Amino acid sequence: MLLPVQAATPPSQGLIAIFVIGRILFAWIFIMSGIAHLTQAQAMSQYAAMFKVPQPKLAVIVSGFMVLAGGLSILLGVYVEAGTTLLVLFLIPVAVYMHPFWGVSDPMQVAAQRAHFMKNMSLAGAALLICYFSKMAPDAWVLAVRR
Repeated sequence: MLLPVQAATPPSQGLIAIFVIGRILFAWIFIMSGIAHLTQAQAMSQYAAMFKVPQPKLAVIVSGFMVLAGGLSILLGVYVEAGTTLLVLFLIPVAVYMHPFWGVSDPMQVAAQRAHFMKNMSLAGAALLICYFSKMAPDAWVLAVRR
């Protein structure tokens, strides 16, 4: 049986820095993407409409708030479980619905859509890991606004 590992000693300053830098790097893509969704909603909704997304402008705005809130939750350490849930609820459907590389005939488009699909799935996996970590080792979630 696998059991969670308990930290025996407080983390060093180096480990704290690594953790904070990791949070910044992970959250950055979602914060920037959320801002882009909200400030470029018209252009993004036209792209979403190409994929027959219902209510594309509303979908872009709602998803923008989802990824912005998710990114900020991880960056700040606030409601991390809710934030990671928002990210996963965004990433997996977008990967499947907006990046269907299996239905594209142009090899360049297949490569591009596969890369986006794999990126989204990998980020969803990382969000799930972050969720697990935040629940199993809340005391290790350093420099958070709220644990």
